[in-house]
Amino acid sequence: MRFHTRKWVKPEDLNPNGTLFGGKLLAWIDEELALYSIIQLENQRIVTKHMSEINFRSSARQGDIIEIGIDVVKFGTTSITLKSEVRNMMTRETIITINETVMVNLDENGKPKAHGKTKIEFVKDRL
Repeated sequence: MRFHTRKWVKPEDLNPNGTLFGGKLLAWIDEELALYSIIQLENQRIVTKHMSEINFRSSARQGDIIEIGIDVVKFGTTSITLKSEVRNMMTRETIITINETVMVNLDENGKPKAHGKTKIEFVKDRL
């Protein structure tokens, strides 16, 4: 799994228990998966269609640094399915794993559009 992004847990990211708010973490994950999909599918019109079961295994506290990892599970005709994991860099614990998130490639009218991709492409290989 490639870990692409790190986030620093700040006071505004906490729930009343003093730990990382789950909704904030899910927003970070969704944004990272969208950015990854936009780059892979070369289209800014990407939407989240489905996320598999979400199970929080641990958390993070103020000052902790978390990192978000992504792997491609498969390429569909109009979609890309991704796996993600978030881990706490300070405690070395996995916070959450999401086995499948389906991101759909859209056309200018908001309808699913074939993307023609079959494998991961790295930006350096496109230049």
